[in-house]
This record gives sequence, C-alpha cells and structure tokens, in this order.
Amino acid sequence: MPGKAADFLRTTELDDAERAVLDQGATVRRGQGYTLRVSAVSAVHRQLLARCQPLDGGHGVPAVPAQRKARREYENRVSTITPIRP
Repeated sequence: MPGKAADFLRTTELDDAERAVLDQGATVRRGQGYTLRVSAVSAVHRQLLARCQPLDGGHGVPAVPAQRKARREYENRVSTITPIRP
C-alpha cells in the first residue's frame, strides 16, 4: 500500500480488523516516500480501498495529484489479488 494511502487511512475511522492490518504493516522506504507492506485477506484490502475513495476528490474535497496516484496504485495492486479458496 502506498504511504500516502496509509497516512490517509490512519486519520480515518476504521474497524478493528482494518486498524490491526495497518498497525502490523512493515514500512519499506521507497525514494521520497514509503510503502506499507500489509498482510490481509482480499476482503480487508477491498474495504481499505473503499475508504480511500475521498483521495480522488469530489464531495467538495480538492484532489491532490499525489494522493490520487497513490489510491490508483493501491487499486491496481488490490485488483491483482485473487481470493484464496479453502
């Protein structure tokens, strides 16, 4: 998960499972920013992605290009996740 998306999520209200995923993530430095490596089932990633929707702007909130890009990158990564079936 891109660092800008993780920073945004830390300031929002999350349920216990989502908060635990963020708290247990490992920070990896990448150039100017960072990536947060998190291990979670695809459903939790999709919930987190849905909560990142305000980063695209709208609802009177200005869109910051770097945040929009971070949300898009996270969306691309989440879309490649295939659910594991028992």
